[in-house]
Amino acid sequence: MHNPDQERPRRRVWTAAITAAATVALVGLTAVAYAGTSGSDSAAVAAAAAAPAPPPGFTLTWSDEFNGAAGTGVNTGTWKYDTGPGSSFGTGEIETMTNSTANVFQDGGGHLVLRALHSGTDPRAGWTSGRIETQAATFGADAGDVVRMESSIQQPNVTTANGAGYWPAFWMLGSTLRSGTPWPTSGEVDILEDINGRSSVFGTLHCGTNPGGPCNESTGLGSGERACAGCQTGYHTYAVEIDRSKSPEEIRWYLDGANYFTLPATRVDATTWNNAVHHPFFIIYDLAMGGGFPDAFGGGPNASTISGAQMNIDWVAVYNKKGGTTTTPPPGNNIAQGKPTTASSSENATLGAGNATDGNTGTRWSSAFSDPQWLQVDLGQSYNITSVNLNWEAAYARAFQIQTSNDGTNWTSIYSTTTGTGGNQTLNVTGSGRYVRMYGTQRATAYGYSLYEFGLAGTPGGGTGGANLLSQGHPTTASSTENAGTGAALATDGNTGTRWSSAFSDPQWLSVDLGATHSISKVNLNWEAAYARAFQVQTSNDGTTWTTIYSTTTGTGGNQTLNVTGSGRYVRMNGTQRATAYGYSLWEFQVYGT
Repeated sequence: MHNPDQERPRRRVWTAAITAAATVALVGLTAVAYAGTSGSDSAAVAAAAAAPAPPPGFTLTWSDEFNGAAGTGVNTGTWKYDTGPGSSFGTGEIETMTNSTANVFQDGGGHLVLRALHSGTDPRAGWTSGRIETQAATFGADAGDVVRMESSIQQPNVTTANGAGYWPAFWMLGSTLRSGTPWPTSGEVDILEDINGRSSVFGTLHCGTNPGGPCNESTGLGSGERACAGCQTGYHTYAVEIDRSKSPEEIRWYLDGANYFTLPATRVDATTWNNAVHHPFFIIYDLAMGGGFPDAFGGGPNASTISGAQMNIDWVAVYNKKGGTTTTPPPGNNIAQGKPTTASSSENATLGAGNATDGNTGTRWSSAFSDPQWLQVDLGQSYNITSVNLNWEAAYARAFQIQTSNDGTNWTSIYSTTTGTGGNQTLNVTGSGRYVRMYGTQRATAYGYSLYEFGLAGTPGGGTGGANLLSQGHPTTASSTENAGTGAALATDGNTGTRWSSAFSDPQWLSVDLGATHSISKVNLNWEAAYARAFQVQTSNDGTTWTTIYSTTTGTGGNQTLNVTGSGRYVRMNGTQRATAYGYSLWEFQVYGT
């Protein structure tokens, strides 16, 4: 939930005594076991589940399984109602949040229910719903540790036909918000958001300043829309891990245990990250109606929106892990981690190439089920490669080569085998290049090629690798965005599965701030189908006065690499004529130089 500065005065500043009392109350809920009920509630009881055992290496810090009697509100020693008109939250919501058991109640079967109700004939008025937050703001990870927040939730059982305006959310705000730090500086982590019955999930970090800033507020840094099949009709688990045990630190989002989005600390400057992440959080559930986010996807509520749909919560748990990391780098620093990664194919949208260089052995790349296939990482400059780590999933390569290239086109093999054994292989090699790839020519199984991690060790140098990638993770702005899921920063996140998309008009621009003046030698524009027929690449030292270093009126889209000569701190694509009826859309906008 995009949470504005205006909300802060509505929150109390908690004294140490109250916080301590709340913490004691929470400890009493740790590892609660479901006692059950009888009679007419038996079906609901059977459907409820206890919070699961901690994941390997974690311990349970706190949980709530909502085992209160049917029709009762929440335990106010543990939870706090956020009441009042949605307009006070600054997100454009139109409901009034109440503490009535018509809107917030336990069902007697181990579930918490948030229900949105409508009265009257005006679909844009007369809505009530519920929003609660934990009294304690103590859930986080110390330096070197990991925290996981997770909940089992059934989204409102609505569709795009009758659910316009519904906005369920499970999220967290930084504890420092309660002591005066403004939003979004204090940090917000959205674990689950969906709108308008789209059967989707969005994961987002809000940080920095609003509007704009390093976190592209009020959009934030997010996963974009991800499919969530069956999430309206059944319970699914939504989780986030804040990992401070690795370098760089990162936040990982999970749907039913699958990591679908990872945000490394390098996406923003250290101060912004520290202010947003290096403190505990408090947890929030709410079911909003209307607002800026639903409006970005068609709006609502409208005359077809039904009353009475509800967000059902089975359990919530917080787990902590002391030290440790999921990263398995090769000897020395892993120079591949977080770098732009592409592949010949991906089995599906959740098994993309970037999963093999995210430093997380819980995610993986998997190819199509055919030969040959390859996975390639762009190091940004030439390196002397000394070691390659291939952490194979069960679908490994029987025959493959490790190859290097200075241009991404002409390749040299520095390792070759026809008797690959899979497992976690570390290969000592000698070679150099800016691009390194695993080129598989014979699968060992009927499936594709699948790597949990593709790690590299080496030192800068080794030939004419070209310029450095300067733009990735740097603050990026645009003249407009099509919707909240296609923000400007998605064009410089190194992930070819996310994109920026503009409004459907001319002209439009996308600009990246490199942080200092650089000599620019190359620009790569990886266009989505909505590309520019006429555009310029421009540089600037102040973000106001621009110099054109490339211009065309016959753009062809696709993946364009432009050799240019220029200098500046800011580099932008300035589109003056669209090639389609849609806007301008870039999977990636990469600027290279020295």
